[in-house]
Amino acid sequence: MPIRRLPERALHDRTELYAVLDAGWVATLAVAAGDRAQVVPVLYGRDGDSILVHGSTGAGTLRLAAAGRPVTLCVTHLDGFVYAASLFESSANYRSAVVEGVCERLDGDAAHDALHMLGERLMPGRSAEVRANRPKEYAATMVLRLPITDGAWTAKARAAGPSHEPDDDPQVWTGVLPIETRLGTPVPSELAAARGIPLAASIVARLFPDR
Repeated sequence: MPIRRLPERALHDRTELYAVLDAGWVATLAVAAGDRAQVVPVLYGRDGDSILVHGSTGAGTLRLAAAGRPVTLCVTHLDGFVYAASLFESSANYRSAVVEGVCERLDGDAAHDALHMLGERLMPGRSAEVRANRPKEYAATMVLRLPITDGAWTAKARAAGPSHEPDDDPQVWTGVLPIETRLGTPVPSELAAARGIPLAASIVARLFPDR
């Protein structure tokens, strides 16, 4: 998919695309539905040259995707607001990726393995601390794989300060206001708090990886 608007911001290497995908957890998934598009937010994970998503078997958008309708998945990270001397020149620093294609519905062991991979992607180490999924829970969950094929993806990024025009007011502050996404302080459930259950090892490892 060629980028015509600001092509100098395009990322051309798959490793750059994968870095954008791997830095996120939430994507928007758009599915063609007749003369309209249905769009839903989804948790996702990359598995090699594919993207995995899951949801309820009753979800209309996922059912359309499973039926072979074309889909587009988009991931965006907003890294900062760029303050220039005019609103027109002001911008944002970001990383984004768009992947188009047709999803494959996974079943049986492939679906179970994909759900495990997604769980580890979103909550590393948690699968070893909790019970296994029950058959009825597997039956209620749809798992889709979206291949990342050549020519069916784009990625862009901006990481720079503001531009300046010769007649800009020199007394106006310009620069970048960074935006950060971080993990916060864990909040126990009422049950965990009442029973004095210590923080899960998987969360400790995630918050303090150097311990």
